[in-house]
Order: sequence, then structure tokens, then C-alpha cells
Amino acid sequence: MSQQNTSSGLELPHLTGLEARIAERIVPTLADLGYELVRLSVLGRDTPTIQIMADRANGSLISVEDCEQISHAVGAILDVDDPIPGAWMLEVSSAGIDRPLTRAKDWERFAGHLAKAELDVPLNGRRRFSGTVMGTRDGKGVIRLDDGTEAELPLAEVRKARLILTDALIEASAALSGITSEAESDGETPRVPKLNPKKPGKKKQ
Repeated sequence: MSQQNTSSGLELPHLTGLEARIAERIVPTLADLGYELVRLSVLGRDTPTIQIMADRANGSLISVEDCEQISHAVGAILDVDDPIPGAWMLEVSSAGIDRPLTRAKDWERFAGHLAKAELDVPLNGRRRFSGTVMGTRDGKGVIRLDDGTEAELPLAEVRKARLILTDALIEASAALSGITSEAESDGETPRVPKLNPKKPGKKKQ
């Protein structure tokens, strides 16, 4: 999950193969609309589902209306480029408050918050880490462990990393969005907007 850049210089998650080709196509359009790609996955065989996780460019959560706009824009691009033979499904969702950390900028943006991470290759005999995000250093995500020591995780070897939901993270996310969540005031965790119109994409005749 290392840093990867498009031809336009936009940072996106490390992807390969079909997922990388789709990301290269859609990221510039998302950027023009004010969104960023957080994660992209293609799941399934007969009718693959393209899962897109996105946020606004300032890191705040997107709404259902945003999901619809992204879905229409991405659907139009994929209908033209046709990267997947046959029918496909498109699912768009917000990254959520306890979002994945897929890019170097995520480690910088959410410094000070708790997270957990897992490596593909063990670091000093250890794969799983949890602690406070401290940003990045020389291409590595820095996390302060419970014992006060710091672990430098090579971003190219991070299998997955995600923020841990805390009151501080909820408050920071609400402040970033410029709103006070009703769910938060009721003591509930805000729901993540998600759109899956259950409509297949372009199908060749």
C-alpha cells in the first residue's frame, strides 16, 4: 500500500492491474469534482463489483448526494473506457470516520489519532501494530506504540491500516465537516454514506 501517483501528479493508493487502470482513469475526474479516491477494489467474477471509497479533497466525509454524483461520473467514464468485459456493478461509499490510511497524506492528515496497521512483511518479527499516528518519515508511516517507542512502517509493505474510532476522532471529523452530528449528540456513531444502485454497468452484445 505504497504511495502511487497518476500522470497528473495526484496521489492515490497503491494499486495494480485492473484496479490501477481504473483508478488512473477516474482520479482526475474525481479531483475536478472536488473528491479524492481513498480505496478502489474490484470484487467477484461473473458480475464484478467496483467498490469506490472516496472523500472530499479536504478530508471531510461525503454525503449520499456526493455518492450519487461520483457514481454518475465514474459510470460514464467506465461505460466509455469499458475496462471490464460484460456487466459490472458500481458501489460508492464514504471512507467513514474510522477510515483506512491508504496514502502518505492520510498518515500526515490524521497525525495524533489512534490507528492499527498490519504489514505484509514482519518488522522485527511483528506484523500488527496499534498506537498513535505520528505522520510519515522517509516513506514510512510512523506510529507511537503504547510503550512510548515508535515504529516506522514501510508504506509499500502495509497490507492495511485504519483509524480507531474514538471520541476525539469523531469530534475532529465533525469539526472538519463544519457540522455537529445529530448522531453524535445522541451518543451514536454517525453512519457512513453508501450508494449501491444495484444497476449493472455496460454489457457487450
